[in-house]
Amino acid sequence: MAASGRQGPGAAVPEASAGAPKAGETAAARLKERIYATITITAVVVALSETAHPEHLESALTVAVTALGVWLATLVADEQSHRALTGRGATLGEIRAALYVSSPLLLSAVGPLVLIGVSALGVLELDDALLLSAVLAAATLFVWGWRTGLRMGNGPLSAVVSGLVDTLIGMAVIAVKLLVGH
Repeated sequence: MAASGRQGPGAAVPEASAGAPKAGETAAARLKERIYATITITAVVVALSETAHPEHLESALTVAVTALGVWLATLVADEQSHRALTGRGATLGEIRAALYVSSPLLLSAVGPLVLIGVSALGVLELDDALLLSAVLAAATLFVWGWRTGLRMGNGPLSAVVSGLVDTLIGMAVIAVKLLVGH
């Protein structure tokens, strides 16, 4: 954007700051990645729970490799789309920003991995740990939707509806992934 020549609060924003993401945009992008990964990992956990005799190591590796694979695929897609739009590779700063925004993809595996580890210690059965992982993920989707509803200012009932809608959408996506996978 070119400067308008005006001074004061109505002056045009200089070109250098026009492309920088705002803190809210970065937070939204990170939350989007976390929600996507939560739905993906939950589908994997549910699929593992439906296998005849899931094992701890196999389950942990499946969850970890899925999270790593989704994260790497996101980084590759970000870089390819960046090159397509700009005609150049990402700078070090842009790579750091992409790593920061996409890191929640890896965090989505922590809960299930902890519960699988607790199960390996004999505290609960693996099937129960996998089911609990899915329930906690559904609760997380609800909380994110509920908080979004509250932030929109439409009242507590609207926030609960928002949480329920987000949870139902997430569960529908998981159901589709499971149906396609079988």
